[in-house]
Amino acid sequence: MTTRSIAVVSAGLSEPSSSRLLADLLADATAAQLRASGDEIDVEVLELRELAHDLTNDLLTHFASGQLRRAKTAVAEADGLIAVTPIFSGSYNGLFKTFFDVLDTDALRDCPVLIGATAGTARHSLALDYALRPLFAYLKAIVVPTGVFAAAGDWGAHDQATAGLAERVERAGSQLAALVSAGLRQRAGDPFAHPVPFEELLNGAEG
Repeated sequence: MTTRSIAVVSAGLSEPSSSRLLADLLADATAAQLRASGDEIDVEVLELRELAHDLTNDLLTHFASGQLRRAKTAVAEADGLIAVTPIFSGSYNGLFKTFFDVLDTDALRDCPVLIGATAGTARHSLALDYALRPLFAYLKAIVVPTGVFAAAGDWGAHDQATAGLAERVERAGSQLAALVSAGLRQRAGDPFAHPVPFEELLNGAEG
């Protein structure tokens, strides 16, 4: 049995937020698909609002606090990523962009990513394709075909998703699970994990 790690990034500013609600739905759908395939799932949710000050400090000083460093490591080491942002002024919000700005250059290389966004009206839905998708393509990630956008009208009574949103969530979660299960993400090994004994190095130098 394989354990798959999924990092979930939510850039919602309120608490609770529709972005976090959508992120949880996507994580649940992905986890259900992976468990159906016999995998164990480790899901770590990162609320960027809790890292706002640390992100600013990282931009200014190029030094990440312990909490931010752990968040960056969780994303860099995840088998898959779910990233959800509210749409502000036609694009992802500043908190969302800042987090991905401070990641290491290759932190998301070959990482399967499911993108999601929320806004008040459906007219912002194209932001998934003209803003989020190019961002993750630039970061060398593998973005699943289905992005999930949720407008205010997509939510039903008691904060349950309507049938249309639920269908999109299920489809996107299935696509992310398939990419994660395929093991597309190959990480470079730690160059210091198996050091050459000093005697061998010395013998090589003498030869």
